[in-house]
Amino acid sequence: MSIRFRFPAIASICAIALSNPAAAAQPAAPAVTAFRNVTVIPMDTPQPRLLAAQTVIVRGERIATVGPAASVAIPAGARIIDGTGSYLLPGLAEMHAHVPGDTDARYLEEVLFLYVANGVTTARGMLGEPAHLGLRERIRRHEITGPRLYTSGPSLNNQTATSAAAAARLVREQAAAGYDFIKVHPGPSRAAYDAAARAAAESGKRLAGHVPADVGLQRALEARQATIDHLDGYVEALVPAAQRGNSGFFGLNLAQSADRSGIPALVRATVASGAWNVPTQTLIEHWPAPSPTVEQLLARPEMAFVSPQIRNQWASSKRQQLGADGYSADGARALIALRRELVRALHDGGAGLLLGSDAPQVFNVPGFSLHREIASMIATGLTPYEVLRTGTTNPAKFFDAELEFGTIREGLAADLLLISGNPLESPELLARPQGVMLRGHWLDRAAIDQRLEGIAARYR
Repeated sequence: MSIRFRFPAIASICAIALSNPAAAAQPAAPAVTAFRNVTVIPMDTPQPRLLAAQTVIVRGERIATVGPAASVAIPAGARIIDGTGSYLLPGLAEMHAHVPGDTDARYLEEVLFLYVANGVTTARGMLGEPAHLGLRERIRRHEITGPRLYTSGPSLNNQTATSAAAAARLVREQAAAGYDFIKVHPGPSRAAYDAAARAAAESGKRLAGHVPADVGLQRALEARQATIDHLDGYVEALVPAAQRGNSGFFGLNLAQSADRSGIPALVRATVASGAWNVPTQTLIEHWPAPSPTVEQLLARPEMAFVSPQIRNQWASSKRQQLGADGYSADGARALIALRRELVRALHDGGAGLLLGSDAPQVFNVPGFSLHREIASMIATGLTPYEVLRTGTTNPAKFFDAELEFGTIREGLAADLLLISGNPLESPELLARPQGVMLRGHWLDRAAIDQRLEGIAARYR
């Protein structure tokens, strides 16, 4: 699907407002908001269900009423949003997000807002730090505009988890500090990983992220790692161990020799373990793939919200990947095809999938990249509704928060997207919502565009 972004020219004075941290905080939400005569996509069933001509009443931060517009009375003094011809669905979750640190408050605010502007109302931060614990609470209190945040601590890697004892200590410290989960990067030894897994289980936390080469996919599944991100380890698991030495970027050098007959067994093992996968298809389709080219990626409209320095870094990273010794364009195409087959097989086999794009990352602009990810997931053969479940109901189930968000239901948080047409027929419409409600706080299109123009003005 093609994605277009259009932004009106608005005075660059908005950029000045963004430099003040207080300017990013949301004003107090009206006591009552009513979405009148809207089609609701509640996302509460495995198959699509559309409720036409509905009125949805929001009181404070919660959905109070969902019912036929003809019979639901709108309270006096309520803010009324006309939903005629529009569709209302739950906010999206970016399940592989990166959140900046607090050394540049302005950049942090920009990244958080870019997520929200694209309908992201929940984010799982995949490389946390101590400042993110406080940020999580500031977001919850609406002191800063941002998606509901779940965060890891600093990752377990070959510099931090240098031994089994060090790995276990880090896990216990992060659990005590209040991080939501433990991030695993490539590098830790099998002994360090096993110690971390034991400490996590004892602390009521779970590991998530990469699969270290010394660990392998089978052991990560046995350890009940909560998520496997980037499909890490799956391609390697389809190749004999003796051939895995130089696997390349997520199996780039192995894709053409992978034995696809092993996919069903991997799917069964994944289902048995309860592990969820966050494919981040766009990471592969933007970075090692020969197309789109660097020039085509730089020309995308969302690059207006990225600094020239970061754009240059991303361009350099892709050029280095394409120019590396042994790089094969055919191998990259084979990797993309194999990953699409894996995603479809995991879905069809009943394994859990979560929507995530890995942003900010090479040519993945926060928020915008999630819509690129939706298109990539649809390209695997999933329907738009199936993909939307990976970004709405599935994250709520993963976090054991089905009574908090993920569907449109009375009593749940008012995390809502208003879309100008049916996103199940035209998923590209999701990329430009008419408005986003973030736990009861409403941002209409004009407010979103004004903030976006302020960010773009900074980088012109």
